[in-house]
Amino acid sequence: MPRLPVIAIVCALGALLLLGCGEEGAEEGATLTVYVSAPLRGTEAEGGRLLCDEAREQAAQGEGKDDFELRIVCLDASGPDGRWTLAKVGSNARRAAEDSTTVAYVGEPDPAARRQSRPIVDAAEIAELGGTNGREAIARVVAVLREDDSSDPRAAVFDALG
Repeated sequence: MPRLPVIAIVCALGALLLLGCGEEGAEEGATLTVYVSAPLRGTEAEGGRLLCDEAREQAAQGEGKDDFELRIVCLDASGPDGRWTLAKVGSNARRAAEDSTTVAYVGEPDPAARRQSRPIVDAAEIAELGGTNGREAIARVVAVLREDDSSDPRAAVFDALG
């Protein structure tokens, strides 16, 4: 029976540590991440690469003008046949959800694929922007971040765009 109290104490300490995470928000010069998920191989690759390229170009235009650095991470949502797959879409959304620097997720160009990723990123309170081009998505995120004076950029973007 002595193992039960030890387990309870370890769990309580873990919960306290988690409660303390993220309270200070983005520090000056912080790196914030936007994940872009799209097929990067096969017949849908041209559109996916365009989405990623536009997002990177838009993020680079604002470089050095803010208190943060915006990093764009493009993830391939295509499977062996070059089309998006549920497994890849889910994996990409989970990767974004597990990254504490994530402020937004630019979902797959295909609405059916976005329906798969949205519950995952919503549960992590990450805004999913879909049905838009890369430039527009990043411009919207940057606009919110420039206006935000809270200590939680992820929450600010989620509240404004989620």
